Parts: sequence; C-alpha cells; structure tokens
Amino acid sequence: MFLIPTQLKPSSIHGTGVFAAEPIAAGTVIWEFTEGVDWRIEADDLAAFPEPYQSTLRMWCYLDVDGRYVLCGDTAKFMNHSDDPNCDEPESRTVANRDIAAGEELTCDYRTFDVESQERGDAFDPAEA
Repeated sequence: MFLIPTQLKPSSIHGTGVFAAEPIAAGTVIWEFTEGVDWRIEADDLAAFPEPYQSTLRMWCYLDVDGRYVLCGDTAKFMNHSDDPNCDEPESRTVANRDIAAGEELTCDYRTFDVESQERGDAFDPAEA
C-alpha cells in the first residue's frame, strides 16, 4: 500500500501512471506490502479465473520469488517500468532512490521484483504472453 500521497494521471510512458502528489525525499519508503489491502495469489488460483478477469489481473500483478502473484490493492498497480527508475525495491518495499518532485511520475524497474521480467530480461508485458 502506498505510504505517501499519489495521483493517477495519463503517462508518457504507458497509459496511466502514478505521480507524486508532493515532494518525496530520497530514501523515503513509499510502498510496502500490506495484508488486507494487497493480495498474494497462488498461480493455480489465478489460472482458475475466467476471462477476461484472468488477463486483467495478470496485467496488474507481478510474480514474486515465492511463486505467488502479488496484486497491489491500491493504485500502486499503475506504476510504470523504467530502465532508469526513481524508485528501488529492496526487501519487498518501494523506496525513492533520489529526491522526487511533486508531479513527477513514480517509476520502478520491474526486473528487480518480477520473476517473469527477470526471466525475460525486460519488463514483462502480459499482453505479449
């Protein structure tokens, strides 16, 4: 769940993005997995969803190292990938890796936490799967 105020807006990267609602200092934890808000879904359970629900969920989930899909229950699912992100993902949280200005899009490198992106060597796009 986001721990800082954010806004959803059209993104120049892809579709909709998440933007800082106020300045964020480097090192600030901006997101962490929160039981009751975010979900961990077993692969078999995700596969049991009928279409179009399964494809929509896959678009918003990432595969963690434990083999479960994580669905952010808030707008964090709209964070876009960047090869030069302004956020890092140490220890199952998201941290600003530099000062981020109000109005700036929050980005992350999917390859740092999504097993499917790591295996492919680029950002996972479920539309291509």
